[in-house]
Amino acid sequence: MVYLSKVDKRGWLTEGGCLKLISGEIRIASGSSTKPGGGRSSNGIGTDRRNKVLVGSPTYREGAYALDRFLANQRGIQRNYPDSELVLATVDRDFVPELESLLYANDVRGKVLLYEVAKPFYARRATWNVSSGRECIRRHLLSETDADYLLSLDHDMVFDPDIINVLINEALGYDVVHSGHRVRWSDHAVAMGAGCAIISRQVLEEVRFRSVEFRNGDTLDDGLAFELALIQSGFRVKKGVFLNIDHYIDADTVRSIAPQPLGLLRRMSTSRLIRYVILKSSLLLRRDISSRLNITLFMPLARIKRIAGVLNLKKRSL
Repeated sequence: MVYLSKVDKRGWLTEGGCLKLISGEIRIASGSSTKPGGGRSSNGIGTDRRNKVLVGSPTYREGAYALDRFLANQRGIQRNYPDSELVLATVDRDFVPELESLLYANDVRGKVLLYEVAKPFYARRATWNVSSGRECIRRHLLSETDADYLLSLDHDMVFDPDIINVLINEALGYDVVHSGHRVRWSDHAVAMGAGCAIISRQVLEEVRFRSVEFRNGDTLDDGLAFELALIQSGFRVKKGVFLNIDHYIDADTVRSIAPQPLGLLRRMSTSRLIRYVILKSSLLLRRDISSRLNITLFMPLARIKRIAGVLNLKKRSL
């Protein structure tokens, strides 16, 4: 069955991407294939069995420069956690056979989903492709699997092979756990969004992946819109830097991060109340305040001093 996306007047993606299963089970090297149904405990932590995890990533050809590394990494992740399966969602129909072949060649259990994107007539940003892909994966998890968790990942990153065990352990008492990673547009800012997050099935039953794009061109991407919905729904969210993550900016450039405690400023800036104020203000002002603050707050001190010096020189020259 195919579900076309719907967009409301504010530009919110309300129904997700077109969902269509293209491939079946590619390999069943270990573990077993999943079937619809199944249960879980009320807090998303299985009490009588190992938690099942669906790893999901929107994938597109133009951004596939690190896909070989990503899939090799997924093979290691599945060996460490056999009760997991990878789902790749793509908007590129002609990319599907290649993805299927790559799953097989890398000995990765997985499926490929094809989706379509709907967006407001004025929309120009790529965030719609990503949010539609994540929504496609969410629907697949709920309708076709009994997975307890979605591990939402970006396919231009490589993760600690023990990522699932680490994040499930961190998820005790929480509904969603984000692990921070370096961002492509800055060598100092850290993102804690849908690019590396483990999300309980209960959350996915209530919260969709969405995007919003304002007519001025600013956007709230899928991670920010999802975060706002989590806060408004009262779900328990944990943020930190729990993993070694390599983020490939291109085929040769990588920005890495290692597990580390959050400093005072990061703890304050990621607190529930502060995040709610920032995200609601973004909607009211139609500006992505969150990303701008991420750049400013964690700018290296040396760079801040350089900027301050330039501003001081300009002031003196007036």
